[in-house]
Amino acid sequence: MASSDGVKLDKSTPDSVWKTLLNAEEFHILRQKGTERAGTGKYNKFYEEGTYKCAGCGTPLYKSETKFNSGCGWPAFYDEIPGAVDRHVDNTFGMRRVEITCANCGGHLGHVFEGEGFPTPTDQRHCVNSVSIKFDPKP
Repeated sequence: MASSDGVKLDKSTPDSVWKTLLNAEEFHILRQKGTERAGTGKYNKFYEEGTYKCAGCGTPLYKSETKFNSGCGWPAFYDEIPGAVDRHVDNTFGMRRVEITCANCGGHLGHVFEGEGFPTPTDQRHCVNSVSIKFDPKP
């Protein structure tokens, strides 16, 4: 993926470039693994048809068909587009979680939780920061 000025955006893109392309909140969440406050994201209770893309590089990550209301305060998806999301063990804050990042640019999306009993095909909840994604409506 490339920015509007032709710069290739991927895992090799330096922070100096990201700082020119992202606002302060986007940089904090996508590049420094921050988290937006629960219930504040614009996609938390948003259910239109389309595709959710990485706010950093534009890579398609989630289809609206996999979004569900988990009540957690962040957008929740039960599955990603195949190959779009990487998973990493995250032991910060004294707990074991699984961080999810954009497979193309490494941007922090949130965390994935399993076995919570949601009535979804995967029994997974991708808890994603709204700041980390952009919605592309279905034509």
